[in-house]
Amino acid sequence: MKKDTSNTIKRARRFPVILIGEGLLVGAVSGLVVMFYRIALTYAGEWLNEILAFIKGHPLRILAWFAVLILLALIVGRLVKWEPMISGSGIPQVEGEILGKLKEDWKRVLPAKFIGGFLCLFGGLSLGREGPSIQLGAMGGQGVSRLLDRGKTEERYLMTCGASAGLAAAFHAPLAGMMFALEEIHKGFSVSLLVSVMTASVTADYICSHIMGIDPVFQFELENVLPQELYWTLLLLGVLLGLAGALYNKVMTKAQDLYKKPKFLNETSRLVIAFLAAGVLGLLMPSVLGSGSNLIVSLTDGEMVLALVLLTFVVKFLFSAVSFGSGAPGGIFFPLLILGALLGGAFAMAGVEFFGMDPGYINNFVLLSMAGFFTAIVRAPITGIILLFEMSGSVSQMLSLAIVSVAAYITATLVKSEPIYESLLNRLIAGQAASGTGNAENPDRKSSGSAGGQKVLSEFVIMSGSVLEGRTVMEIHWPKNCLLVALERDGKEIIPRGKTKLMAGDRLTVMTDERDAGYIHDKLENLCYTSF
Repeated sequence: MKKDTSNTIKRARRFPVILIGEGLLVGAVSGLVVMFYRIALTYAGEWLNEILAFIKGHPLRILAWFAVLILLALIVGRLVKWEPMISGSGIPQVEGEILGKLKEDWKRVLPAKFIGGFLCLFGGLSLGREGPSIQLGAMGGQGVSRLLDRGKTEERYLMTCGASAGLAAAFHAPLAGMMFALEEIHKGFSVSLLVSVMTASVTADYICSHIMGIDPVFQFELENVLPQELYWTLLLLGVLLGLAGALYNKVMTKAQDLYKKPKFLNETSRLVIAFLAAGVLGLLMPSVLGSGSNLIVSLTDGEMVLALVLLTFVVKFLFSAVSFGSGAPGGIFFPLLILGALLGGAFAMAGVEFFGMDPGYINNFVLLSMAGFFTAIVRAPITGIILLFEMSGSVSQMLSLAIVSVAAYITATLVKSEPIYESLLNRLIAGQAASGTGNAENPDRKSSGSAGGQKVLSEFVIMSGSVLEGRTVMEIHWPKNCLLVALERDGKEIIPRGKTKLMAGDRLTVMTDERDAGYIHDKLENLCYTSF
């Protein structure tokens, strides 16, 4: 297929129709991949529990298990060394590639992430399935694109479809998958993208739920709707979650730094530390191993007292930092929801014990805190609200979910906590730049005629008050190697000319070389969204 300028523009005009069919295909492929990943992780958790029961009280069996854990760390270390892009959750890697700042190879990432994630959960590391599921889904989209020989612009759309399908299949949450892919991964909306992402998400969820069932992930009961006279407690809870989320982000990035400080630690030895920590906790406090879904059951069934909830939170928090900081292939998404639930449970239990609150509302605070903690850490409030609504199957808490999420969002913003995935992406790009393997380049340092591979189309919306509003096209200092090819206003396409006056709400379509896409994205985002 030709991928020059004219063909790229012609094909982009047919995207609304093309991407629906391709979104269906990507949804099916990515949904099947993530479904098998979920099944594999289910077996990993069951086998781990059987092993811990088998070795309990037998020193020789315990030593043998620790030897197995070291072997697992060695295998995962080799996988990470072979394909560094599988390290961590995978969400920053997907986001970085869609923005044109990183490169992944689906043929390597898919098998390595699948096996690495399985071994980490089998070893008991405090990691989740959602980050790997999103990366596996995105790699499914990339694989479909390359097998069909699509251009880079289309490939990024299909990767976004795959990411959406991955989260939908992982959590039985098609709406949250769609919103997360648009709000966090692609960071933009268009009609063609929205419809294709929705198609992929629903397709993946249908396939997965048809085989694995339609029950929500969290099945605890909410006996009552929180009365409005208790809404003041939601503001306090939101502030607490915002501060805790900022601390979480700082500790997670600090853990990565601590692992990298000793020069004698490499990819494998860092993982050995994490796996051995899992072995120790498997003997002392097995409830904190893995993603932690068992903790939700214990918490919402009333099996935990306040002191145990606080202890569990501290241990799970620190173990999550040890696990994630090591660079192990696994997500932070589900473990952070568990930590949020523990915080909410502790908050409500304190209210019951010291202020006489009705204990029937404890489960309400557990659910609300998961959304608030997620919002404080990821800074994607809409996704957080929809995700918890879908994962719990309850629509009665929407107003209280919104109040907690907004309070947590504002608090985390005021303390200047950077969203976790943006922070991890920036650290990843900085690390690649330091090693000379980065992808994004500055076209202003080159001649404007340099070749850069395939052409890529990107869309940006002019925000009210930005530097572009009210100025003509010829007055703007556009980045080099960047061509404004289309302007859409009120649903109608306008051919941009030098004297065309730009207005708030205009959707700009910009073409650049694949090599320069990351740099151009940052420049145009700054022009469209800021007033200086």
